[in-house]
Amino acid sequence: MSLEQVVEAHGVRLRPFRAEDVADVVDGCADPLTQRFISGLPSPYTETDARWWIDAGAPAAWAGGGAAYAIADPATDRLLGTVGLSNPVPTRGQAEIGYWVRPAARGRGVAAAATRALSEHAFAAGTARLELLTDAENGPSQRVALAAGFRYEGSRRSAGCNRNTGRHDLLAWVRLAGDPPGPTARLLPDLPDGVLTDQVVALRRLAPGDSELMYRLHSRPEVVANQAPPVPPTREAIERRCRLAESGWLTGDIARLLITDVVSGEPAGSCGLSYTDVASGEASVGYALLPDWRGRGYATRAIRLLAGWAFGPAGMARLTAGTVPDNTASHRVLERVGFEREALQRGRLPGLAGTRLDDLTFALLPAHLR
Repeated sequence: MSLEQVVEAHGVRLRPFRAEDVADVVDGCADPLTQRFISGLPSPYTETDARWWIDAGAPAAWAGGGAAYAIADPATDRLLGTVGLSNPVPTRGQAEIGYWVRPAARGRGVAAAATRALSEHAFAAGTARLELLTDAENGPSQRVALAAGFRYEGSRRSAGCNRNTGRHDLLAWVRLAGDPPGPTARLLPDLPDGVLTDQVVALRRLAPGDSELMYRLHSRPEVVANQAPPVPPTREAIERRCRLAESGWLTGDIARLLITDVVSGEPAGSCGLSYTDVASGEASVGYALLPDWRGRGYATRAIRLLAGWAFGPAGMARLTAGTVPDNTASHRVLERVGFEREALQRGRLPGLAGTRLDDLTFALLPAHLR
């Protein structure tokens, strides 16, 4: 693979690093967000480290068969970040792509533009496959991968190393030379303006700050009793669920949402939707409300909003909901939205101490949404 030293495409310039880039390299690499997700950087990051990178680190990347570009503003040539190729596997025509962007340049599409530019340049030079690895909690980086045409491929177990807390999984995003240009279509698109509302209730994506509320809700005995198996979650599990809510959305695994009251802004509960069969367009929904909000139609409104989004922007063809057979309150919610009872699957779900639970399944088609 032979790459040019300067590439201009998609509104960015990729060029070699220069001595005058030192201050901007420090600005980017000393930033707490960069430090959090690129744990191999020195900490604290100093001008000495930046000079080493410009004089020795970047040239070593080129000498090892990879690439290390400065991302520069075409108008001023000032450094905005970096993008490069590492871990080349020539026999597979494969390499790993990575990047960082200075704080002042974030939110402008710089990383996605640079990733697209280098990807296309690498493919033109003979690369067949590029991998992009992200921390599961790094939602912005995952959005860069999707915008640059990479597709989620799975989890690399224990492939990452935190600075102080040991190893962790990384998410693998892949683009092939023959993939179509442009961003990758998502299974779960973003909500319009970040919210679904009927002016009484509103749904928004679950966030890290919702963990205490979610723990309080999902630890309630009546909520636990309707789970399979009926075991209360740990606080750590709920905190992780909230931290990974954006990632679950971006990978297409699950959409987790908070239900709030529009007038007061108070949280009322949560709901979610996950694919059960992508090929057939089928997904499953679930929900839970805090006691003060029950019996007021909030669950019905929330599931109606969620179903409308699922059948509309998300393009799903069928929704299901599994319930405990004696949870009549949940059955009434589903029936008011238009779900119909479809099957009683005996012993389908795990219970406590080796027991099995029946699952009463409801289903909804777009034409039956009320």
